[in-house]
Amino acid sequence: MNVLYFAWVRERIGLPKETIETNAATVADLVSELRAKEERYEMAFSDLSALRVAVDQELTDFDASLDGAREVAFFPPMTGG
Repeated sequence: MNVLYFAWVRERIGLPKETIETNAATVADLVSELRAKEERYEMAFSDLSALRVAVDQELTDFDASLDGAREVAFFPPMTGG
């Protein structure tokens, strides 16, 4: 699965994207796996209320299923203007 990081999430993790093997059933499960990897992931995912997520380019919630998903993207909330 491809995992993409944008804005300050990318800065904290130090990668724009990575390909990972996961057994996560939901986005929240994936976040738990990532947080357990290294401290930089723990820091990036410490406040999920400050993050948004998209699965296969569709904005969704952290309880969304990853069944059949090819891509997950994490980014801060967007503002209009």
